Amino acid sequence: MSDLTMLLAVFEDIEPASGGIEKLRDLGVADDQMNVISGIPIKATILGRRSALTRVPAIAMTGAVLGMLLGLFLIYGTPFLFPLNVGGQPIYPVPQGIIITFEMTMLGLMGFAFIGMFVDSGFPSYTPKEYIPEISDGKIAILFRCPDNEQKKFIDALKKLGAESVELAEARQL
Repeated sequence: MSDLTMLLAVFEDIEPASGGIEKLRDLGVADDQMNVISGIPIKATILGRRSALTRVPAIAMTGAVLGMLLGLFLIYGTPFLFPLNVGGQPIYPVPQGIIITFEMTMLGLMGFAFIGMFVDSGFPSYTPKEYIPEISDGKIAILFRCPDNEQKKFIDALKKLGAESVELAEARQL
């Protein structure tokens, strides 16, 4: 099998970039070998790609369950461990218990969702990232791998679809 080369295609607008992604698929480039870089957030479905899977909802729900368990412990565990009988008052107060359980559930949900966003986005990242100055001007770039011996075919196909430039991806001085 031949070695893979990293190419960078820069497009002016979303339409030609979407066509470029479709053409790359037709030429045999898998979605995990493509990286779309843009200065503005573009939904993956607009470009014809699958939506990114995220674990944030599962992490947040874990936090909600843990928060609810902590709230229930505060309501029922503390009076069980340290009973304090006050004249005419129940040991396990229901109205206050509902409020405390709800608040602890939401606190756990929000805290774990916040942490989950960092975990899911790979923050902090210690690997070098690609930066293309044209992206700051509103253009869209596709970074992809292709076989060495088929570079010309990929370059011609993307130029025909409206790519401004298709070149070897290399580290640039900022």
